[in-house]
Amino acid sequence: MIDGDIDSFKYFFDKYYNDLCNFVNIYLHDKVLSEEIVQDIFVYIWGNKEKLNISTSVKAYLYSASKLKSLNYLRDSKNQKRIIDHLGKITTHDTVELNDSFADTDDFRKILDTAIEQLPDKCREIFLLSKKEELSNKEIADRLGVSLKTVENQMTIALKKLRECLLPYRDKIFLFFLLHFLS
Repeated sequence: MIDGDIDSFKYFFDKYYNDLCNFVNIYLHDKVLSEEIVQDIFVYIWGNKEKLNISTSVKAYLYSASKLKSLNYLRDSKNQKRIIDHLGKITTHDTVELNDSFADTDDFRKILDTAIEQLPDKCREIFLLSKKEELSNKEIADRLGVSLKTVENQMTIALKKLRECLLPYRDKIFLFFLLHFLS
């Protein structure tokens, strides 16, 4: 499409920008937001011009990208609204209960450490090498003299078991992070 040519890029921008903004506005009903989305698409195209492979017409690509980005925005907004609505329903009683469960980060750490300690020995060792020492799966396999597949399988088992152990605390963990780390 562009091959690094600023004149070509400017041509497509000038030719389609207003029509794309109007098209996106059909979905979003917000002129400023529609302009931001279309601008983001053009910024993405320019930033990825070397690796971008447009197999359709430029016009079809731009409209398809605009529609997809608009629908993704609507989906994300809907999910965000659902979370905010859920948080709005939290009563003082729920907040007190949450604070009783996790008075601070140390309480959460104790629950997580207990869950990690319940992992089978090899599984725990591999998990800790990955998460605490931040080793890659390949580095873990080399260090322990096991296959890469073994490391991957043990990590899958570890994460599954941790999810199971932490499941009773799921809502409280989620709220804990929201209240303590996003505020």
